[in-house]
Amino acid sequence: MSTLRLPQYLPHLLLAASLVGSGGATGAPRPTPRRPAVKPAPAPRHTFALGRDQFLLDGKPLQMISGELHYPRIPREAWRSRLKMAKAMGLNTIGTYVFWNVHEPQPGKYDFTGNNDVAAFVKMAQEEGLWVILRPSPYVCAEWEFGGYPYWLQNVPGLKVRSQEPQYVAAYTRYLQAVGKQLAPLQVARAGPC
Repeated sequence: MSTLRLPQYLPHLLLAASLVGSGGATGAPRPTPRRPAVKPAPAPRHTFALGRDQFLLDGKPLQMISGELHYPRIPREAWRSRLKMAKAMGLNTIGTYVFWNVHEPQPGKYDFTGNNDVAAFVKMAQEEGLWVILRPSPYVCAEWEFGGYPYWLQNVPGLKVRSQEPQYVAAYTRYLQAVGKQLAPLQVARAGPC
């Protein structure tokens, strides 16, 4: 049986979000035309690792207190209020699936816009001071249509989902690369929120 190799920038199970301020006070006066705006300091980069018996953020223990919010199931206009409620409940982390069938409704046609803008969701979580655990599929859950697989996989002769079948592995790899383009810049080691 061959081993599935994925690009380095796509950790399959966990992407942690960095806690970064919004870069400026809300309602602050705009600078006058004579005085240029001061650029905010670059966001700090973090290290995230698995210690002997705990997660480590910048070498210090991190306990993730997490709840699930699935961005495609929530109207985009409600994302921020839901994230604020999660923070108010004492959570410091949000977990979410990245739904393959939502993002690749047709072979090779990717949708990361509107309610499917996972990068915007992750950035918003960062703005609210939350970490993010992403699970980029392929299978997400039994209550989601076809487990989150795109329906069109069923129409490819010989393709077997949840296997090492080459057509399936190739389709999944292409999908993960598309997800990586959206989320790689947002990884904790790159001062991002996931």
